[in-house]
Amino acid sequence: MKPWVPGTAAAAVCLLCVACRPSLQPPSPAGARGTPGASAAGPREEARFDWFSYEGQDPVYSQVRAGPGEYLNPVLAGFYPDPTICRQGEDYYLATSSFTYYPGVPLFTSRDLVHWRQIGSILDRPSQLVLDSAATSRGIFAPSLACRPGKLWMITTLVDRGGNFLVTSTDPARPGSWSDPVWLHFDGIDPSLFFDDDGRVYVVHNGLPEGPQLYGQGHRAIWIQEYDTAAQRMVGPHRMIVNGGVDLSRHPIWIEAPHLFRKDGWYYLICAEGGTAEEHSEVVFRSREVFGPYVPGPVEPILTQRHLDPARAFPVWTAGHADFVRTQRGEWWAVFLATRPYEDYTFNTGRETFMLPVRWNDGWPVILSGAETVPYAVPAPDLTGDPRPARPLGGNFTDRDDFDSTALRSTWAFMRTVREPWFETTSRPGWLTIRARSASLEGRSQPSFVGRRQQHAWATATAAMRYRPLVVGDKAGIVAFQSDDYWYFLGVTLEAGRPVVRLEERAGPRTQGATVVLATAPLETSSDSTLYLRIAARGASYDFSYAYRPERWLLLKGDADGTILSTRVAGGFVGTMLGMYAYHPGR
Repeated sequence: MKPWVPGTAAAAVCLLCVACRPSLQPPSPAGARGTPGASAAGPREEARFDWFSYEGQDPVYSQVRAGPGEYLNPVLAGFYPDPTICRQGEDYYLATSSFTYYPGVPLFTSRDLVHWRQIGSILDRPSQLVLDSAATSRGIFAPSLACRPGKLWMITTLVDRGGNFLVTSTDPARPGSWSDPVWLHFDGIDPSLFFDDDGRVYVVHNGLPEGPQLYGQGHRAIWIQEYDTAAQRMVGPHRMIVNGGVDLSRHPIWIEAPHLFRKDGWYYLICAEGGTAEEHSEVVFRSREVFGPYVPGPVEPILTQRHLDPARAFPVWTAGHADFVRTQRGEWWAVFLATRPYEDYTFNTGRETFMLPVRWNDGWPVILSGAETVPYAVPAPDLTGDPRPARPLGGNFTDRDDFDSTALRSTWAFMRTVREPWFETTSRPGWLTIRARSASLEGRSQPSFVGRRQQHAWATATAAMRYRPLVVGDKAGIVAFQSDDYWYFLGVTLEAGRPVVRLEERAGPRTQGATVVLATAPLETSSDSTLYLRIAARGASYDFSYAYRPERWLLLKGDADGTILSTRVAGGFVGTMLGMYAYHPGR
């Protein structure tokens, strides 16, 4: 086989077809020795997975069901934060943050705002997204979409790797169609684009205030500057239009995620305020002129849940970071992030995408007010249903991948930028082959891990695997991963020269201790036999099981501490990923 060389045009196509294109065949990984007639157990350094199944079982959906003409919140369950939305004709597009997962910025489309289907990711090649050695909660922050006739725009921040940039596409559903980044030179994060009626284009973003920070790091401001689309650069004055937030005297923190739009002769500016935790909210300002002055609304915030009883049933918290869209029938809708803790302020699913209608009162928008809670069942928008098939992304559902396509589904993601083809589905059709490499979960390299989001607090992930460890340190199996320092591994490795099923846990930074072994059991099967592995989440508890025959489960470890996978314990901005992993210690 001709060696695969990173950085070549062929390499870019290889990654593109593996990650995104269902119609193209991915390449065999460099160094792999599998052939169509090889044993299903695979050669050394390979693990093969026959299928992977995910099932969500949240109790709330046994009590709350969508009736006729209703939909369920969240519309994108699991780690889909910082949603942004726009409309192009009858098509709606929605994207979310991806941090250090690759491809970056998952992109969804719908025609009824209810049934969303992922059509790929906006940043799907290495020339667009360099995430090498990035910490798990760095990378891509808060993308913002803008729909224009014949073209979609996306602007975002790549934290620690160059700052702010924008990309465009005239065919957003086609993989590889998005441009390489156009870098923008300003300090701040969370930019968005505003196309005014006179043809001018502006960038609004978060940044440090003009003058001193009056009350610590949380004192931020919103800025605006014109963007020249022909010259592809910022032009004109760079002006602060909001200092601190709604009421500077009360020391508001973390004003961010600005979106600007026009309605009835007013410029409306919506922003997140209060930080991304319990005090999160959405606020609004308006002005007659694009550069201000901007005045806050009479009732602020226009969305929050911070004042409600935390002991209420099935609470939704941290609501904020919204974006608005107007339908072709004149309705206004908001997408926003929120969380669903299973106890206290503890959740493993990350920040999720919810949707609610926007009401207009005396020229001001409001999403929720008073004691209104984020509802789970909501009357659907007045739009014709979307007939296009879509996998469920909300409510309880089961999703199984039999790896019967030549490319992986777009719901699978990888840690950091993929620069060599270490996974494929062609050497043994119907199996996902993962080549083990000497990149571990606890490092900041690019491990052989293929993951999908945990979308429910109560969930089960199951995989069928064939694998044979040959040297000390070899391992393969399934993982519940929150960050480099917080994860569980359930799989096969060697102990005293014999294969075992083992559960490993990392529950803190490397400076605080090593990965620990929680449980082991001898592997009582041949190398050519299928082993079934299962992770069952029950809120704060996780069970880890294995089986030699389908549904004849042997519990390896029950009631493991699931809170180590929560944002409250692990920190950061991401949610738990469930997936498949292989590791070889190298030579």
